[in-house]
Amino acid sequence: MQKKTIGDMLAEYRRNSGLSFAQLEDRTGLSRGVLQKIESGETKRPEFKTVKSLATLFPFPYEEIIEGYLEDETRSETLFEILQEIIQCDYTSLVERVSLKFLQSPNEKTEKALERLYCFADSNAIVEANNEICLALYKVIANYARQCGEPIYIAKALFKKYLIERDDFTKLPQTYQSGEQILHYAEFLSPDERILLHYKLGVHAYNLGLFDDCIKLCQHVLKEDGTESRIKADSTLAICNSHYYLGDYGLSEKYLELFSHYSYPHVTETVKVMEGAINGKKGNLNLAITKLQACLSEATDNNIIHIVNELFELYLKSNDFHSIENLLKYEGQMNNVNIRTPFKKTELAYYFRLKGDYKMRLGLIRDAVDSYLKATFEYAKVSAHEKGYECVNQILNYYTKNKKEMDYFVIKDIQKVYNELIISR
Repeated sequence: MQKKTIGDMLAEYRRNSGLSFAQLEDRTGLSRGVLQKIESGETKRPEFKTVKSLATLFPFPYEEIIEGYLEDETRSETLFEILQEIIQCDYTSLVERVSLKFLQSPNEKTEKALERLYCFADSNAIVEANNEICLALYKVIANYARQCGEPIYIAKALFKKYLIERDDFTKLPQTYQSGEQILHYAEFLSPDERILLHYKLGVHAYNLGLFDDCIKLCQHVLKEDGTESRIKADSTLAICNSHYYLGDYGLSEKYLELFSHYSYPHVTETVKVMEGAINGKKGNLNLAITKLQACLSEATDNNIIHIVNELFELYLKSNDFHSIENLLKYEGQMNNVNIRTPFKKTELAYYFRLKGDYKMRLGLIRDAVDSYLKATFEYAKVSAHEKGYECVNQILNYYTKNKKEMDYFVIKDIQKVYNELIISR
């Protein structure tokens, strides 16, 4: 079905309202001659300011008016003016259409049009609008650049798109795969952009537990970044932590030593925590506990969950239930931590998993179930569904192994968690 043009809308509006051209001239400030030419179709492309004057009277949705105007409009400057106007409205599909028409405008060279639209998308005016508008613009730029064989803007637009999408913790696996595709175009990014891409992807891999990927990506940062930047420091720590979780404690210590030479505020505390954690993994339990207890007494929000978890594991190994009860007192503080990274969320989830294990040992089954389900909820927030299922299985295994009947409330709570997991996937 063909869309209504501005002329069609004007004719329909006059017919339904019973207004003459003279009356419409009084209401809009537009001359009768201009109005007559628009309605008759003699003027197929009125100025956008003229359309805005008519839009204040038309009963049609704003989006429909713009769509009608776009039917015959191809002038790049006018299309860019429209684009600047509509980003203030929440019409993502309209932004996509106008930006594409701008790129296709016959009086604008492809590379220049891509550059102009990219700079516009990267401007403060757009960044302050909303992420959906930004994503729509970068999507159009990347797709059009691909069609026209402009790899620089494929790379730049996909990179910017990834930086936005990666902040959605519920889609971490999907956005990581999208980010990996940018590596094929990395040569078309600036050196600083390449470093940032590898760092962001490295941290992303770490959050997903892809520790080998993290090491490879962050090694690139260490190689290419000739400064002592925060990104380089944190890449060194990510490599250290990845080796730690892979069980290679020698390499973990090597990179911890490198990390210790940086002068950023979080370095000293983090080094102390990791030294305690590594000692625990190497079997030096007493030394590890001593170091971690010292860290706990002065822990910041950045490390408290990790410290509690490391001590929790050590106390469970040594059956030190008294010390575990003291650890549980930190739960309120941990719940109040402003968690900004997916990995920190998984650490909080792991705390509740450990608490479930502890309560199960004590025979406090209902408390254990509550903790396991709390862990499952937290894992679901960062797409760590397999770990969430493991927590549910801990509950099911208890009831099947001990041939216990599951009461109604436990079944209901498990069903609620299961539904949440399905929705989040």
